[in-house]
Amino acid sequence: MPQPGGVASGFKHVEVNEQEHVTRLYVCKGNRVVHVEEVPYARSSLNHDDIFILDTKSKIFQFNGSNSSIQERAKALEVVQYIKDTFHEGKCEVAAVEDGRLMADAEAGEFWGFFGGFAPLPRRGPVEDNEKYEEIVFKFLCFNQGKLEPINYESLVHELLETNKCFLLDCGAELFVWVGRTTSLQERKSASEAAEKLLSDNNRTKTHVIKVIEGFETVMFKSKFKEWPKTSDLKLSSEDGRGKVAALLKRQGLNVKGLMKAAPAKEECQTYIDCTGSLQVWRINDKDKTLLSSTAQSKFYSGDCYIFQYMYPGDDKEQCLIGTWFGKKSVEEDRVTAISLASKMTESAKFQAVQTRLYEGKEPIQFFVIFQSFQVFKGGLSSGYKKFIAENCIDDDTYLEDGLALFRIQGSGPENMQAIQVDAVASSLNSSYSYILHDGNTVFTWTGNLTTTLDQELVERQLDIIKPNLQSRSQKEGSETDQFWSLLGGKSEYSSQKIGRENESDPHLFSCILSEGNLKIKELYHFTQDDLMTEDVFILDCHSDIFVWVGQQVDVKVRLQALDVGEKFLVLNFLMENLSSNTPIFVIMEGSEPTFFTRFFTWDSAKSLMHGNSYQRKLSIVKGGSSSALDKPKRRTPAYSGRSIVQDKSQRSRSMSFSPELARVRGRSPAFTALAANFESASNRNLSTPPPVVKKLYPKTVTPDSSNASSKSSATATLTGSFDRPNYTTPNSVKGM
Repeated sequence: MPQPGGVASGFKHVEVNEQEHVTRLYVCKGNRVVHVEEVPYARSSLNHDDIFILDTKSKIFQFNGSNSSIQERAKALEVVQYIKDTFHEGKCEVAAVEDGRLMADAEAGEFWGFFGGFAPLPRRGPVEDNEKYEEIVFKFLCFNQGKLEPINYESLVHELLETNKCFLLDCGAELFVWVGRTTSLQERKSASEAAEKLLSDNNRTKTHVIKVIEGFETVMFKSKFKEWPKTSDLKLSSEDGRGKVAALLKRQGLNVKGLMKAAPAKEECQTYIDCTGSLQVWRINDKDKTLLSSTAQSKFYSGDCYIFQYMYPGDDKEQCLIGTWFGKKSVEEDRVTAISLASKMTESAKFQAVQTRLYEGKEPIQFFVIFQSFQVFKGGLSSGYKKFIAENCIDDDTYLEDGLALFRIQGSGPENMQAIQVDAVASSLNSSYSYILHDGNTVFTWTGNLTTTLDQELVERQLDIIKPNLQSRSQKEGSETDQFWSLLGGKSEYSSQKIGRENESDPHLFSCILSEGNLKIKELYHFTQDDLMTEDVFILDCHSDIFVWVGQQVDVKVRLQALDVGEKFLVLNFLMENLSSNTPIFVIMEGSEPTFFTRFFTWDSAKSLMHGNSYQRKLSIVKGGSSSALDKPKRRTPAYSGRSIVQDKSQRSRSMSFSPELARVRGRSPAFTALAANFESASNRNLSTPPPVVKKLYPKTVTPDSSNASSKSSATATLTGSFDRPNYTTPNSVKGM
């Protein structure tokens, strides 16, 4: 947004005389990031392709060119709101004028009156666009002894870069200047000057120069190369960190006694899902699904595929999660059947359910707390698996209760514990875990030296499920009996490192277009909820999970392809993360967003309940309405009793995470959310990306009843200030595994 001042004022702040408002005309371009430029206040500046904003003393007009898109019009309204709040203190009127609407419309007539009356706009010729740069072949140049030397290459690979030199990568729209770590300051300065000269000599005014330092390359720069080596993040252990701090403080003459002995605080992992809902599970068998009983629905086999449906209370309405789970050794035919049946279930729910696709070993924390106690057995029971191993002459290792089996026990508590069957050999042991070993009625428990009392408690709980009513013999690492080692085939070396899981990282938001099977994406920086437009599909990449968000006005055919969009995104590898193709994918429809998705935004659920397209919704707010003013549906929940209502015998009656005496923690009520939305600071955003320049989209909007509201503003501020942010946790916070 152009600001008053600049070179003429010596870059000093320019005071605006409110008594002498100057009428200005702006042009807005872009449907994701709005580029605003002030143009001459004349009819000749208008055209059919762009959005124009006319800022007058008492009213702001937005003129929508006939060739502009809904997304462009919606984003331009953010500029209108900014002008309204910044230069009019939120107190002027806003009018929208459609290109082609004649003087018969009152607002259109008023708009054209500022230009001396209506007159047809000329069709302008084709304009230059940086899109054509995509066809230009990349040029790779080395800056050597003050000169640019072109480098011929068959494939642009990372090995071409040398740490003692500077390189230029000319991509047309961008010109990257890469500087090695061992280059001198003068070399870096000269390389940047050479890049500027290269552009000026060729009159390339639209190309951007981007400086990149070795070791801190951007995703955009890395994506230009055929492949980029995955560098391991430098991880400093807590012990090393305390040691460095202690040494530094000691040099300052401070007492550091006890600093090295301080234990690091154990981080807790929040689940962001209610654990008191109702669960149903089906196993895929012979191109159909078979409902499992409540006693069998938490016992999965690695050779099978499953569908689960979880109904739970949300903040505003009943939430539904429909998912598929694929065992590591499941057959492709069963996987296809599971996806098809789960998609039909989602479609029959009018796309209001969240759909997820999960693989064994890559389950998110939400999955585990839904099941609470979860077991994975070797082999499979489905006809598809049995047929596959028979045709390929593979031994059937399906778990037998009276056979030899070894289970690794893991988890963080009774509400999140798993027993995973592993190969019954000594190398499967790990000092960081506890195990259950049985051969018929002979049962051993083994605890590693790095386990805790909690791990040992989980073993006892899993024994009640795997081998109930049988006495077990306890084995501690280092003091095992010969019979124990004999069952495992003898002693062997084994690991002591805890099995790592993918950690959540900074979220990245992408807009998506699926055309003829090809996925085109564009990253949106400093994103907010308002970037999620109801006509489009977006992907939120959190590294550990992928969320595909689908707007209400997206075509049904595209909705059915939402899971494919997530799959294609993983293959595309845009962020150079080399994510596994088994990364969990969640498909979320607008209006049914779960808390484990909305936590990445400062979320107002009322916005998704508004009617119309993105432009119509924002226009109603800018003109003085409020998204929070809409009536929200009341959640239908039974009287609270600590258990969910069991609608079917096959559905499990679920306790409150083994703590019925604790009241379940709720988030804010819809009324409170609407009240406090305007008072939350940008520092509360659960995002690692920087906040937007304008902290709130509509910070000063004055509604028709604002005169009454203003008299209560101080009291409201005092009231809302006494509340904390919502704490979406389960009764017992689930600790990270």
